[in-house]
Amino acid sequence: MNTNMIHTDLCIIGAGPVGLFAVFEAGLLKMRCHLIDALPQIGGQLSEIYPQKPIYDIPGYPEIKAQDLVDNLMEQAKPFQPTFTLGERVDHLDKQADGSYIITTNEKTKVHAKVIIIAGGLGCFEPRKPVLTNLENFEGKGVTYMVKNPETFREKNVVIAGGGDSALDWTIYLAKVANRVTLVHRNETFRGAPDSASKVFDLANKGKIDLILSANLKELGGNGKLNSVTLEGKNKEEIKIDADYLIPLFGLSPKLGPIADWGLTIDKNAIEVDTRDYSTGVERIYAIGDINTYPGKLKLILCGFHEAAIMMHSAFKYVYPDQKLSFKYTTVNGVNAF
Repeated sequence: MNTNMIHTDLCIIGAGPVGLFAVFEAGLLKMRCHLIDALPQIGGQLSEIYPQKPIYDIPGYPEIKAQDLVDNLMEQAKPFQPTFTLGERVDHLDKQADGSYIITTNEKTKVHAKVIIIAGGLGCFEPRKPVLTNLENFEGKGVTYMVKNPETFREKNVVIAGGGDSALDWTIYLAKVANRVTLVHRNETFRGAPDSASKVFDLANKGKIDLILSANLKELGGNGKLNSVTLEGKNKEEIKIDADYLIPLFGLSPKLGPIADWGLTIDKNAIEVDTRDYSTGVERIYAIGDINTYPGKLKLILCGFHEAAIMMHSAFKYVYPDQKLSFKYTTVNGVNAF
């Protein structure tokens, strides 16, 4: 139990990619950050669920593994010396007379901050599971809901179920690793990025993966360990596939946890914000990244980066109320420069 008070300018709830980039943006404005995350390591979902997953939509990186992105963001934030409380969940928020807050975790760690920034991704989350009568018998014995180490699937027969970005990306990646990859989707079209869908169709046309559309998972087979997956096709026919692993990628069920009781405006487990500065409507509390919502919201890491940059300029007034945030420009050879 930790009873010492930690003092900081900004307390960031969530040490995922958006939270880490927020440290960098805060540092540029001379604001100190302390981050709290319920996971035992930094990186959020990227490190916990798919550290080896390739990411294709980060500017400047045609492809980068999730953990490498986390490592780079941490290196970028390091000069500003952020501090961390990991493996603890935020439980209580108490507003002080001067407008600041004291956050208390489930381990009684207390953090005093002038501003609270919620960057908790999807909040507390658990995978959405397919409805199969014998599913629990094979969890950890061939059924897994995340890919932590792709080498686990080398030379194995893998069935991936889903139609979003994760299902598409892992199909493309594991096609180079597994003995055989079968992608199963209940519809004829995918929800993921069109470019990724195009690559999957190309792999299927070249015979490098099996693609089964308009089909649903029906039954798992095996004696103590998974050895087959049975599907129900669009004409109700059964399709049995040899499988060492089944990876259902149906998304995550988000839960805000104690944050839901902070007086914020919640819409479908996401926090409504003002897009002028990503404030929540509760003074000195902001929300950035996948945990917020607003008209036109895109749940992309790069959008969270944008939100962090805009938000920090608003938070500045609470940390330095007597200073005006401004940038001075000079002209060098006719070109404007800082």
